[in-house]
Amino acid sequence: MAHSAMAGSGWGTTEGDDPLQTAVWRLRSRGCWADAAALLEPVTADTALQRTALLVERCLYTEQGWADAEDALRTAEALAHTDDERGAAACERGQLAYAATVHGVRDRADEARAALGRAAALIAPGAGGRALLDFRRGLLAENLTRSPQAARAAYRRAHAGATAHADPLLQSFTWRHLAGLALREGELAEARHGFTESLRIREELGYLVGTAPALASLADAESEPEASRLREEARRLFRLLGGVPTWLARQLTPSAAGAATA
Repeated sequence: MAHSAMAGSGWGTTEGDDPLQTAVWRLRSRGCWADAAALLEPVTADTALQRTALLVERCLYTEQGWADAEDALRTAEALAHTDDERGAAACERGQLAYAATVHGVRDRADEARAALGRAAALIAPGAGGRALLDFRRGLLAENLTRSPQAARAAYRRAHAGATAHADPLLQSFTWRHLAGLALREGELAEARHGFTESLRIREELGYLVGTAPALASLADAESEPEASRLREEARRLFRLLGGVPTWLARQLTPSAAGAATA
């Protein structure tokens, strides 16, 4: 399920972060977005944007919490004063509208495109937030516009930006989505390499909530018995996290019945 991915700035994933950011990252990485957001007081544009990103990610992974994310987003938009801040807020609005569209809550595709276009006009090329914006534009191209070529170009720009700005979490998403496109084109070796890199990074970062999807994606590019082993590990983590991300259930269901009776 390519539309499921959500990348962030990698808060809390690098050494030297303050205790608050470390706590936020640990909660986020385990799918406790509301608890992580509760640690942040939205009194500055930066903290308001971070809080918004957490709650938008919760919507994408759980299909819940839409009103909370909208409220946080409005606060972030009100506190944004610089072009970078306004661009980051627009990027989050685009992602929230995208999430609502792909989950069938409401068709907000036009809003998503407009918001990400506005973000592109505000965030300077080469800026730290540009890589995340490129990735999200790739999601729209792949899953709403159905344009794999445009998606690939956007993912590659995002991958280059994530590499330049040392954002390994975002790299894990760009690896995974480029691999997904390769898999659909029958490029198994390329797909396997990308999925393996994505899984490696997520395991190294301790991004537990994103590890089950990475395992399931790699399984799609592997042969038996390795594919079944990876899917079973993905199911174990999926159950451990209480069925999050919700959309992964559909990916794991086809072989779940057989595994349950084994």
